[in-house]
Amino acid sequence: MLTAEGCRRRRERLWAKLDPPPESDYLLLSDPIHLVYFANFWVDPISLGAGFPGYLMIRKDGHAKLLHENRAPQSAKLAHVEERRSIPWYDAQSPANGPRQLAVLAEVNPMRSGLRIHDRPGDLLASQIIHTIAQMRRQKDPDEVEMLRTCMHATDLGHAWASANVKPGMTELEVYAGIHGACVQAAGLPVIVYGDFAVSPGASRRGGPPTGRIINAGDMMILDFSVVIQGYRSDFTNTLVVGGKPNQEQQRLYDLCMAAMAAGEKELRAEAPCLTVYQAVRGVFDKAGVGDAFPHHAGHGLGITHPEDPYLVRNADQNLLTGDVVTLEPGLYIEGIGGIRIEHNYLITPTGYERLSNHTIALA
Repeated sequence: MLTAEGCRRRRERLWAKLDPPPESDYLLLSDPIHLVYFANFWVDPISLGAGFPGYLMIRKDGHAKLLHENRAPQSAKLAHVEERRSIPWYDAQSPANGPRQLAVLAEVNPMRSGLRIHDRPGDLLASQIIHTIAQMRRQKDPDEVEMLRTCMHATDLGHAWASANVKPGMTELEVYAGIHGACVQAAGLPVIVYGDFAVSPGASRRGGPPTGRIINAGDMMILDFSVVIQGYRSDFTNTLVVGGKPNQEQQRLYDLCMAAMAAGEKELRAEAPCLTVYQAVRGVFDKAGVGDAFPHHAGHGLGITHPEDPYLVRNADQNLLTGDVVTLEPGLYIEGIGGIRIEHNYLITPTGYERLSNHTIALA
């Protein structure tokens, strides 16, 4: 999990970066992204508390006070704050104290007037705070990288299950269930697994959620998924040829995607233009005459959200930063052959990158 030291340092950095500084001596935040980032407060999404987060008050000295209602799940106890207040809402003996969404507001705003939640759109400070935090989150701290490694380890094992078990006659939903089970076992706790678990005949279906569709020998099945643990997430991809016998055209698409990924990797380093990375990936496809079959980004940032800055796209105007965690995901989609996408995740360093994902990329 995130560390207490890491959370406090991020709170202190926030105040240092706000220019002009707020007139008040505290900030009141409620965005779940911000509460994870600054306090390791996350509401377990597989609980009756899902959708009901708390409020975080951050003083200029980094001191934090967390407020949440008393039915928040056990995950709330993992928050790193100097003070916390659990507000009585429902004790299972008497009717609840009003709608759950309002349970904490009386404590946050006892005078019931002039309430300002500084990161809520509409507040005068919201745009400044949200943009400042988004920029901060690009350069991951060591405790954040460790959280991402945890997510990626579980994802690696989900891909390993797929490589060993996907076979003709299964449905996409059965593949998803197997991958999800493997990720849960790897993580040691319930996790969210979302993404693309889809047979791709080409450009007409480049991904999508799993369905009851039966997969057949020779189908190209795109497995592009994320595992979410304590608010952080992975995002990487492999494409399998069901039955393990790719034809010559499918193999060519795979070889081109691997070459495109290698070309992009050569450009990954701090201060490199994101456009240069995109062009390196796209250039391989253009040279082979299949550039039009690559319709999407070459990659993007990753962390608490997905996608996030920076964006490796044809109209990119950003540079990579030390501490960015990004994806590379070349793909080709040609009707009559199939669709393929592959993807790894990388931590950007001053001289290059560290690859964080370790799954096997192979058609069979």
